[in-house]
Amino acid sequence: MFKKILIANRGEIACRVIKTARRMGIKTVAVYSDADKDALHVEMADEAVHIGPPAASQSYLIIDNIIKACRDTGAEAVHPGYGFLSENAKFAEALKKNKIVFIGPNPKAIEAMGDKIESKKAAAKAKVSTVPGNLGVIKDAKDAVKVANEIGYPVMIKASAGGGGKGMRIAHSVDDVAEGFRASQSEAKSSFGDDRIFIEKFIVNPRHVEIQILGDKHGNVIYLGERECSIQRRNQKVVEEAPSPLLDEATRKAMGEQSVALAKAVNYDSAGTVEFVAGQDKSFYFLEMNTRLQVEHPVTELVTGIDLVEQMIRVAYGEKLKIKQSDVKLTGWAVESRIYAEDPYRNFLPSIGRLTAYRPPAETVADGITVRNDTGVTEGGEISLHYDPMIAKLVTHGPDRLSAIEAQGRALDAFGIDGIQHNIPFLTALMEHPRWRMGNLSTGFIAEEFPDGFAPRKPEGEVAATLVAVAAQIDWLVMERRRLISNQLRKGAATKERLRTVLLDGEPTRVETSADDDAVIVRTLDDKGEEIRVQRVQTDWKPGEPVWRGTIDGVEVAAQVRKRGNVYGHDIAHRGVAVYARVHGARIAELYALMPERVLPDTSKQLLCPMPGLVVSIAVEEGQEVKTGETLAVVEAMKMENVLRAERDGKVAKINAKAGDSLAVDAVILEFE
Repeated sequence: MFKKILIANRGEIACRVIKTARRMGIKTVAVYSDADKDALHVEMADEAVHIGPPAASQSYLIIDNIIKACRDTGAEAVHPGYGFLSENAKFAEALKKNKIVFIGPNPKAIEAMGDKIESKKAAAKAKVSTVPGNLGVIKDAKDAVKVANEIGYPVMIKASAGGGGKGMRIAHSVDDVAEGFRASQSEAKSSFGDDRIFIEKFIVNPRHVEIQILGDKHGNVIYLGERECSIQRRNQKVVEEAPSPLLDEATRKAMGEQSVALAKAVNYDSAGTVEFVAGQDKSFYFLEMNTRLQVEHPVTELVTGIDLVEQMIRVAYGEKLKIKQSDVKLTGWAVESRIYAEDPYRNFLPSIGRLTAYRPPAETVADGITVRNDTGVTEGGEISLHYDPMIAKLVTHGPDRLSAIEAQGRALDAFGIDGIQHNIPFLTALMEHPRWRMGNLSTGFIAEEFPDGFAPRKPEGEVAATLVAVAAQIDWLVMERRRLISNQLRKGAATKERLRTVLLDGEPTRVETSADDDAVIVRTLDDKGEEIRVQRVQTDWKPGEPVWRGTIDGVEVAAQVRKRGNVYGHDIAHRGVAVYARVHGARIAELYALMPERVLPDTSKQLLCPMPGLVVSIAVEEGQEVKTGETLAVVEAMKMENVLRAERDGKVAKINAKAGDSLAVDAVILEFE
């Protein structure tokens, strides 16, 4: 077996590979850019080598730098993770020439299947069901319009070397095609160094189902069941699960066998994924093949019990697969949520900054439930605009789909992050969504269920009662601490009942709180002061901790808690409901209700930067008349280009930014008269 391997990647996938290598007794080498010198994967590896500036095009994508790092450290093999050079045949070939083993498929298989155009040709030849489209490279925007018109709308514009949702656009009209072609080509060039574009028919109301395959260098190929990845935004997966709630055994077998046939046709010899777009009627069409480890591989590992990274390493070393198709059994259900540094309340735009708090739930295996967290960050670390915004992958496994979803919801509630915006509120709300729970999915789920964008759920029912109880307990604890500090705590005062008003986003609930040994009793009262509910709350939570954990009437509860600046009160989030909670005495609550609401400044005549990012271009000039929908500027953040358009007709009065500027969120790009 290899004695030392280098991981040509960063973040959580580098950490993930290091964990398996460590368990196998293999030493590891990390590589890092200037931005990642203090990253977790650098700390975890046995050795680390600096390879360049923050931009991936000057560090992680430089083949010569990776090969030099291997030579300098004596690494015998390279695991590429996903993204970066993972599907680059030239990289695999260069390693081979330098007698370094590539822990992935052979270069010819990468060329045949890693290229989306060539893979579709190979799939058609292998009699795999394929989506109608044009398999030639599109020359320019004019050619793109011609091809799209021939196929019929809607169409999907895709980068041949793309992945991770980058270089992809859906076009519903001629106008969409020209702009989508330019944006896809630009993203593809910056992310993959390959700007080839093709176009295919976009299947309406589709589901995204993929088959995990595993092959060795001796001609053996098996499939390890499927994953469903239909919850997406901007063509990028957000939640994945295994198995798929859509498939039956016959469809699973058909998809698996087609995937194996395709892999054998190109002599595939590693872990890989054959992706399909599936109709609600269980029809399916080949989409592409990813010749690498997938982000969502943990759900397959949990339902099969197979460590895919270990298998990749063993196959690369030349070992035969010890697993036969008949050995593969799918047990239970697994759900994975991608924790992103993005703001779900601002259309999931990226967020950057320092993680002032990072407290993930504990990884556990208990009572038939597994909680796993694959991450590449630590508290105090920096989320950079140079790379993908994913912070972690939270995975839960249970005996069935509903138990895995329930476990995921509890684990998300117990995931404390502060310092940046993140998508946990959305993910937690999703776990409670009836349509998600029913498994009635499509890749348009987020757009269909949140057409006006995601907004916090209103506190009601059991969730509202839980939030009231948590807020009342926090108030009791804070008041007791204040009395101790000021020496005002008299004997017996801790057991004295107190009448309080809990305000959740300004909505009042009258409560009476008292102590009972190590618990706080919260009695909810109606307008007449009559008791309508009693809750017994116990916790070891201390002020300042980002996650409140405890029990309410013996049931375990977790909630994210954050003190709101220097003002009184806390932001509390639980089960997708996020509220600003204040607790007051009756008179203060009455006066608070009379306070005028803060009026936000008028920004209707300004174009604000919606996320921290780099200005790619300014499309207008001072004094120019613009029409509704006209492009004003393009801002890039974390490899994704965002086109900013005019929301109404107007005239540009002043431009405050230029191409190349790095802007903070809400920075004024330009002003209108």
